Amino acid sequence: MENVLVIGAGLAGCEAAMQLANRNISVTLIEMKPKKMSAAHKSPLFAELVCSNSLKASRIDSAAGLLKEEMRRFGSVCLDAAQKASVAAGGALAVDREIFSKAVTDAVYNHPNIMVINEVVEKIPKNQVVVIATGPLTDTALADDIALLCDSGNLSFFDAAAPIVTADSIDFEKAFFASRYDKGEGDGDYINCPMDKQEYTAFYEALINAESAPVHNFDRPPNVYEGCMPIEILARRGEDSIRFGPMKPVGLRDPRTGHRPWAAVQLRRENADATMFNLVGFQTNLKFGEQKRVFSMIPGLEKAEFVRYGVMHRNTFINSPKLLSKDLSLKQDCNVFFAGQLSGVEGYMESAASGIVAGINAAKRILGEDALILPKYSMIGALLNYITDETVINFQPMGANFGILPSIEPHIRDKRERYAALSQRSLNWFNENIGE
Repeated sequence: MENVLVIGAGLAGCEAAMQLANRNISVTLIEMKPKKMSAAHKSPLFAELVCSNSLKASRIDSAAGLLKEEMRRFGSVCLDAAQKASVAAGGALAVDREIFSKAVTDAVYNHPNIMVINEVVEKIPKNQVVVIATGPLTDTALADDIALLCDSGNLSFFDAAAPIVTADSIDFEKAFFASRYDKGEGDGDYINCPMDKQEYTAFYEALINAESAPVHNFDRPPNVYEGCMPIEILARRGEDSIRFGPMKPVGLRDPRTGHRPWAAVQLRRENADATMFNLVGFQTNLKFGEQKRVFSMIPGLEKAEFVRYGVMHRNTFINSPKLLSKDLSLKQDCNVFFAGQLSGVEGYMESAASGIVAGINAAKRILGEDALILPKYSMIGALLNYITDETVINFQPMGANFGILPSIEPHIRDKRERYAALSQRSLNWFNENIGE
């Protein structure tokens, strides 16, 4: 039985390994944890969620929901684990991180065709089919080797994580449970901390003048995903920038006043037991002491216990449109496949989806079969088509969105109906070619 090497046991690497193994191909999965841990990783488990614990919307007529449904059709190990680890989050799929990672880890270890080795890989093996899924925190030596293989096509930038507080340290005389527009289960899935205009102004001034943690000059923002932009950097774009962003009050009503607040901070449960909550959209690079000082100004969080402060970490991706073929293999070496954020996709599920396709195509390379190239009107197909589109200049990572799908004719003016039609077009193909 021919062996395929998968480097990295994040979401993408685990998906790739499982797809290969399920096709009766021997897999060696190499992961440096726990032998070597990056600054951002805390758990020895696979598929660790470093940033948010949300996997975004579940609705089929949303881009994130369609992506997940397509992944389900391929038997995604990450999606299966997410269902087992889900916590209430309105219309989103959010998970208990530890339960999620353990479920993926157990599935990988229990597969008879996968052998796991814990070691640090410094060079890409030659003359073997390899899937590189080392993620945004690729170790320096391997990153240097990838740079050589890719003609120095690496780019580095920061990603950011939000703080987490304990539920019992939140003051519910000021904070309240609710989902926007009363969506979600029970009394609401989010904790909301409302602010009036005076409170917001004081918080805003403190935030934009707070001291940030030092970072290396070559890795400074603005080379950060827009969706993970540190809250303090976003705030400096203008006084209302965060009030129309992560602190938007729309769809909320403060039960103390009966009116919509001037601004609001939302907290989403971090684990299944709802003992910890993270500050939604509050990725930050402020010093820990500054986070405690500034974020304690948020009504309801004056005495909050921070179990994890926000951090920033290095992220690396290759110039995929220049370097990768449509099957996610390297143009100059068709036995080397890339997957995950390293390949230029943005987001947890997007990374996992790329791992599915890379794993399938690595298997097809071994078996001598034609590559799987998904149609451009599917969400996964559109995403991978974008990151391998040679016409894309000044490439930046891309996440799932309906804007990358071909338009549907005749044009549907209502956005919700148009998205539903785009989703159905994709699922019709899956029904005919992959199954339900």
